[in-house]
Amino acid sequence: MTSSVLLVGVGGQGTILASKLLTEGLMQAGYDVKMSEIHGMSQRGGAVSSQVRYGEQVLSPVIELGGADILVSFELMEALRWLEYLKPAGRLIVNDFKIAPMPVVSSEAVYSDNILAQLQAAADTTVIDAAAIARELGNPRVMNIVLLGAAVKELGLAGLGWEQIIRDNVKPAFTEVNIAAFQAGLAAVQ
Repeated sequence: MTSSVLLVGVGGQGTILASKLLTEGLMQAGYDVKMSEIHGMSQRGGAVSSQVRYGEQVLSPVIELGGADILVSFELMEALRWLEYLKPAGRLIVNDFKIAPMPVVSSEAVYSDNILAQLQAAADTTVIDAAAIARELGNPRVMNIVLLGAAVKELGLAGLGWEQIIRDNVKPAFTEVNIAAFQAGLAAVQ
């Protein structure tokens, strides 16, 4: 059996780093893992997605429509944009965080106030205020690792050597805050 995790966000949110850490942990656990990433206009605040599939044997990194077991969204509108990739019985982990896309910034469109309600009506949803958690830890840039911790907990993979994986893949100056962010993400999921 293959499991599929779709991580989505906006350029600069650390979506790719989170997916690479997840991939590393899954490989160390002995799974066959395939990862695919799409950067889009990520350097300009565009959409970023990363698909991670794992199991005994994975033939393709691509998650089809309705094929994701878990959708982890780093931003509210991105969750709505990618929701059709979630399985009917899949789980959504969403960061309660907004980044206005260019049409909203230029007043050509409006960022909807009811996205969270739409998501909760459509899927089994865990809402995490990763921005607030990251600020409490003293570094707003670790939202991605908070969300990684939440995803790992939801996937039932908390027992792997995540602290060492973080130490091996994050700059030493940021290791401790990232480990704290990961632990906070684990604690945020019931």
